[in-house]
Amino acid sequence: MSHEVIKAIRNFLEAEKESGIFGYMFSSKPKDSGFEVLQKEALKCQNCHLAKTRKNVVFGSGNIHAKLMFVGEAPGFDEDAQGKPFIGKAGMLLTKIIEAMGLKREDVYICNILKCRPPGNRNPLPDEIASCIGYLYKQIDHIKPEIICGLGKSASQALLKTETAISKLRGNWHELRGAKFMPTYHPAYLLRNPTDKKLVWEDMKKIMKEI
Repeated sequence: MSHEVIKAIRNFLEAEKESGIFGYMFSSKPKDSGFEVLQKEALKCQNCHLAKTRKNVVFGSGNIHAKLMFVGEAPGFDEDAQGKPFIGKAGMLLTKIIEAMGLKREDVYICNILKCRPPGNRNPLPDEIASCIGYLYKQIDHIKPEIICGLGKSASQALLKTETAISKLRGNWHELRGAKFMPTYHPAYLLRNPTDKKLVWEDMKKIMKEI
């Protein structure tokens, strides 16, 4: 995570704080209808240049009352095509991990830092993260999960505002917006490095003890 990303996120948070945007949307509406308003807002988003190249906004899916939330970095080709998160090969592996934990995808909430696919599946840029992370913060504040699992370097570093390597972050508890935060490797990384699946499973066992 570069200094530019961290600076961009901090600038965004300061602007949101000064404008009073955080919290206004759900103060007087039921949880489900308020979440639908947020999703409709995201589906129309034109905050950055990714709006010009996306096929679909990939807002998120799952239980908006979930205790456990998974956050990745950005939609891939399949996700962009269908408008749903984690449905490609990495998504299939994530589903297996969730089921191995004794849960179903319907029990958790799954989303990404970015709601639109970066061209060529490249890593998110600082301005893209700064433009989009507000939606994720509102998702977290709305769902109020007990535990958030950060999938991969980009998501974990952005949410923790750090440049520390994912190899150092994973396996350790952190605090994020009132929830316990556990970084781990991204499923796509595990497809390339299957020997590290055992490390992710160690992280998942720590999460299982808390839920």
